[in-house]
Amino acid sequence: MILRDILAENRTTLANERTLLAYMRTALTMFVAGVTFIRFFGYLLTEIIGWILIPLGIITMIRGMISYRKMKRLIKKEER
Repeated sequence: MILRDILAENRTTLANERTLLAYMRTALTMFVAGVTFIRFFGYLLTEIIGWILIPLGIITMIRGMISYRKMKRLIKKEER
């Protein structure tokens, strides 16, 4: 392998990690927004939106982890 290929693999790995962090950041934001809507606003509509955002945040986190692991396996497979 030449240096260019090694650096390309490193960039791909780092991009995959950045994508995971973006998923986590988005999931955490949705979760916290949902809890905030439920806890601090007294309107029924905002509470409903809050109860919708909490599971969406959890689903986003799981989706991000699945995507990260899948891509990590593909990267490892290509290294061989």
